[in-house]
Amino acid sequence: MRVAVLQTDTTYRNLISEVVKRLGHTVVTFGDGLLLSKALSRSTVDLLILDWNSSGLCGLDLLKSVRSSFGERVPVMFATPDGAEHNVVCALTAGADDYVVYPIRPGEFGARIEALLRRAFPATSSACLEIGPYRFDSRQQTVTVRGRPVELSGTQFRLAQLFFSNIGRVLSRDHIFAMVWGREFRETTRTIDSHVSRLRLALEIEPVNHFRLQPVYKSGYRLLHLYDDSENSGEDRVEPEQARFAA
Repeated sequence: MRVAVLQTDTTYRNLISEVVKRLGHTVVTFGDGLLLSKALSRSTVDLLILDWNSSGLCGLDLLKSVRSSFGERVPVMFATPDGAEHNVVCALTAGADDYVVYPIRPGEFGARIEALLRRAFPATSSACLEIGPYRFDSRQQTVTVRGRPVELSGTQFRLAQLFFSNIGRVLSRDHIFAMVWGREFRETTRTIDSHVSRLRLALEIEPVNHFRLQPVYKSGYRLLHLYDDSENSGEDRVEPEQARFAA
């Protein structure tokens, strides 16, 4: 998962960053709320950890902007020295999912992060996932389309896993790069576009298989499930939040 952290205090920014990394997630940090707001206009994350009083743009205003733009899908947690009851109530009423007051206890804080991510992105109970004509095995890193095995590289499988785990959700290029290549996107390159194009061909991601991999202008890509009206059983109908891979 990709987590964005806004903390004015450098010490707490570094501490929270280390907790997130130890959990196995990717983290991007900010010391200014306005810079985070600009980054979110062109990027996507799986969790936001905000400071209540931050320079540039305060945490509450950022929360309201996120809820207005992205809805309830992305969990938001406050980590702040300001524990005034009024502020806690305002944050939770505006859509925050959790509110933690300094000093934080790393073990508990990590558990809260994992709880929020499990709630927002529930995992399947099995390493195997079937969506329409596609069957993925995350342990073997294999995929079949209508029963036919398709050979994918490790990078291609991780890319497919990311898209089919986030059906209907826009994923920015830097988010894709961080999740698939394991590092932040720092350069202008056609790497992602080339891999997406090859993946689309290899897995036949097209309307005949009820899916479309759609470029999103100035952002990234979105995998859409095109429901077949003839599917009256409803067994293949997958909502955006339902398709998650087990760890």
